[in-house]
Amino acid sequence: MAKATRVTNEIRALRFARGEMTQAELADRIGVTRQTVIAIEQGRYSPSLETAFRIARVLGVGLEDVFQYTDDEGEAQ
Repeated sequence: MAKATRVTNEIRALRFARGEMTQAELADRIGVTRQTVIAIEQGRYSPSLETAFRIARVLGVGLEDVFQYTDDEGEAQ
């Protein structure tokens, strides 16, 4: 089992706020597989910076509205 990352995200909530966009639709629009979107949403995989920007752009929000980073003390960055 893959270790969870410190990067959390709001992808699922943002997909539903955008007319219930499916994981497959998001994957097609950002150029990855649906399995990659699932892994990112579940925190099992951190996307590349380029993919992160693509996700934010497709969802129509800023990068920090999609992704958050938690440091060693548990504080969001």
